Amino acid sequence: MIYLDYAATTPMCQEAIAAYAEAAAVYFGNESSLHDVGTKAKQLLTLCRRELAAMINGEAEGVYFTSGGTEANVLAVRSLVAARRQNGNHLITTEIEHASLHHLFKQLETEGYRVTYLPVDRFGRIRLEDLERAITPQTILASIQHANSEIGTTQPLADIGRLLRARGVLFHSDCVQTFAKIQLDVKAMAIDSISVSAHKVYGPKGVGAVYIDPRRHWSPVFRGATHESGFRPGTVNVPGIAAFITAAKQLYDRMESEQAHFERLRRRLLDAITVKQLPITVEGHPDYRLAHIVGLTVNGLDGQLVMLECNRAGIAISTGSACQVGQQAPSRTMLAVGKTPEEAKQFVRISFGMATTQSDIDELVSTLEQMILPQKGGWTG
Repeated sequence: MIYLDYAATTPMCQEAIAAYAEAAAVYFGNESSLHDVGTKAKQLLTLCRRELAAMINGEAEGVYFTSGGTEANVLAVRSLVAARRQNGNHLITTEIEHASLHHLFKQLETEGYRVTYLPVDRFGRIRLEDLERAITPQTILASIQHANSEIGTTQPLADIGRLLRARGVLFHSDCVQTFAKIQLDVKAMAIDSISVSAHKVYGPKGVGAVYIDPRRHWSPVFRGATHESGFRPGTVNVPGIAAFITAAKQLYDRMESEQAHFERLRRRLLDAITVKQLPITVEGHPDYRLAHIVGLTVNGLDGQLVMLECNRAGIAISTGSACQVGQQAPSRTMLAVGKTPEEAKQFVRISFGMATTQSDIDELVSTLEQMILPQKGGWTG
């Protein structure tokens, strides 16, 4: 099987597997325990906090480990909003956030908060003037993703951060798709909080992290929680965290070469689509985007059908965010960039990883060509 769905999840790298095994065998203690076995686990956890903080130019005391990206998003936003509730009840986000945040903001609306959902242009980018106009004296927090998981478009975080900080609005960003892939600097970007996830960077599933600027006050979502400085309950998954940070550091250290590899693969795919004159539209921003995520509208074919036919040919792709697969409604991202519901259902996502080769891209293009141009002797349904 040719795997081209790395934006959904990645396989654990060998270094992460080895780190997990060693940590589970040697650092098995509860890091909250006061004996030497617990202290040993706590020391490893402290080292992991420092490593993660260094990768985002943050402070170790601002790192809180979670069970994944979804919990990271929910706890970050809720804990920051709760601490500033007395200052206002207005929140800002975008129409194309990950499902975990979209559903959270819908829930917050039922709890007395007002939410502004910023529109995006046809490339999936917000307009800074829309953000500035949306801010009111009651605005306490804005949550704007770093990159969209379906089309790869990135937002201008530094510009957004400067604007929000000047207006006294807290800034959270979902960085699950970008962490360890493109440079993140929470200080230079004026970000107050970010969320990241292990299984997007060749680490284990069920592990993630929140970073909150230590200068920002937050209020615990779970009253009485004692783990992670009261940020969340439950014994900390030290082996999983060790595997997460090991994988992330491996990816972070080869960030430049990985991006160059992805750019070559992307160019090969897009050139082939052009040369073969396939009726496929490339979605997302041509410049401000992740190299490894390619959103495509296969004109005239349902995305679900394209995905299933690729699967039959031994190629794994997706029809969008894995967190929304199986839903009948078309992609919110596609609708937000101006597609009709029918057009939105023609969307598929290709995403590369470290093991993706040029021959994988060639095989994908050949499969798409047979599907789209049956008169040439290919797929006939």
